[in-house]
Amino acid sequence: MTTIHVPSLDKLPEAAEKFVETMGDETVYAFYGDMGAGKTTFINALCRRLGVEDDVTNSPSFAIINEYRSDTTAELIYHFDLYRLEGIDEALEIGVEDYFDSGALCFLEWPERIADILPDDTVRVDIRVNDDNSRDIIIND
Repeated sequence: MTTIHVPSLDKLPEAAEKFVETMGDETVYAFYGDMGAGKTTFINALCRRLGVEDDVTNSPSFAIINEYRSDTTAELIYHFDLYRLEGIDEALEIGVEDYFDSGALCFLEWPERIADILPDDTVRVDIRVNDDNSRDIIIND
């Protein structure tokens, strides 16, 4: 288990750098946290660190899946917001398993909605809000 402390928003780039340093060969990362914990904000910082242009990333809340491409490596990155999914059947209809099997990075918000079909090697990431409004990002590797 690795914990990255994020004292404030201006420290997100450093936190994203530390996160990327912990990444191995796994491609599916499941981000857990309460509403407002900062899942989207942190995933956006990760995408920027991975070479996606600043103005490209946003919450996929209405599209469910956003596709980004790193400007530095040309690698595809999929950002899922599964909050509005009605269930696993809907996830299967949009082809989430194909995305998981693609070899591209997949960052998932609200993964608990499809827990039964997450790949075995999914990396669980918990984002916790502390009393001082800082965040802890816990990577369960």
